[in-house]
Amino acid sequence: MANAALSSRDADAVAQSLPERLAGAVFSRLVIIVPYLWLLFFFLVPFLIVFKISLSTTAIAMPPYTPVLDFADGLAGFVAQAKELSFDNYVWLTQDPLYYTAYLTSVMVAAVSTVLTLLVGYPIAYGMARAPAALRPTLLMLVILPFWTSFLIRVYAWIGILKPEGLLNQALMGVGIIDSPLIIINTYTAVFIGIVYSYLPFMVLPLYSSLEKMDNSLIEAAQDLGCPPITAFWKITFPLSIPGIVAGCLLVFIPAVGEFVIPDLLGGSQTLMIGKTLWTEFFSNRDWPVSSAVAVILLLILIVPIVIFQNAQARAQEAGR
Repeated sequence: MANAALSSRDADAVAQSLPERLAGAVFSRLVIIVPYLWLLFFFLVPFLIVFKISLSTTAIAMPPYTPVLDFADGLAGFVAQAKELSFDNYVWLTQDPLYYTAYLTSVMVAAVSTVLTLLVGYPIAYGMARAPAALRPTLLMLVILPFWTSFLIRVYAWIGILKPEGLLNQALMGVGIIDSPLIIINTYTAVFIGIVYSYLPFMVLPLYSSLEKMDNSLIEAAQDLGCPPITAFWKITFPLSIPGIVAGCLLVFIPAVGEFVIPDLLGGSQTLMIGKTLWTEFFSNRDWPVSSAVAVILLLILIVPIVIFQNAQARAQEAGR
């Protein structure tokens, strides 16, 4: 009798827990599906549309290209259009030095700007992580504060600062450091300044997150064992902050490669970057197929560091196990 009663209780418990298990399984799958749906509708579908336009040819029409892979003429028309697909726009990009020069210049400017942003942002993040706990929220708010102002307005403000009669030259001449105004505006130096200023919070926040979580007792133990502060920094603090460095560099480098506003306003017409080239092809020349091909290649260039970062993280997780 006791065994029968026990088995009936177990059956009731299993019956009661079955809906909960099903609900948990559905919820866990839903949590995974939602990000994939987001990427599908807001990344993959637009990318496929742009890629389809890049395989078309320019036409005097609205939109200014010959539609391809269109089901308007039925399946037979779709197949006929698929046979006429051409990669001439991509071949054109390899033959014209303007485009690969713009790509190389954009990567170079983004890389230098990322290094400069890291050099400026690391001391700021380190100081925030070592500040008193009561002061850290205020410092964090000050880092985020520039986002409360329009990005375009902030870039325009740098024009007033860097132009020959601007605040920077007036201050330097006022203290006697220079005799004549410096030519900074409409140069790559102004582009570097604009990118470092604009993307500095994207570098500081990941670094602060890594440094703030670090166990300070490791530094104290190293100093107790006779390790100089500089050596302790390079052997303990810096290695532990590498995840934040990588994340911050990616957050700065990826948008800086395709930056358009800063090179256009601060770099002038002589600054050659792929963002300006893409805008010119799309709006001035109205060559949507070529501009779409430029955008596809730019996206492929930006995917490379992301894939490398993900592979490095996967290897680190496997090594940790």
